[in-house]
Amino acid sequence: MTTRPTPTLESFANPRPGRAYEVRFECPEFTCLCPKTGQPDFATLRIRYVPAERCVELKSLKLYLWSFRDAGHFHEAVTNRILDDLVAAVAPQQMVVEGDFYVRGGIRTVVEARYP
Repeated sequence: MTTRPTPTLESFANPRPGRAYEVRFECPEFTCLCPKTGQPDFATLRIRYVPAERCVELKSLKLYLWSFRDAGHFHEAVTNRILDDLVAAVAPQQMVVEGDFYVRGGIRTVVEARYP
């Protein structure tokens, strides 16, 4: 597996596909760029999902999130894109992606996107 940023997400077979359980990831070092100013935006991403047949592979998630570091994205767009990409990769029963963006100009933004 690569150690460079990549837009590819990998998965593995759910070890307990008959059981409903929740997986949670907290990613406190997410960064992307403001599309208006080019300045960095920092966030904590929280991902919760109930897997179906596939689970998210963690190293690929790290490298996937790293791929946003040098690209401009509005908070709403990047949070929804991450949800869409994760759903496409693992087809979960349920998933929530929360982007908790640090204060910028006196405003803290929290975006929560849900599947289904």
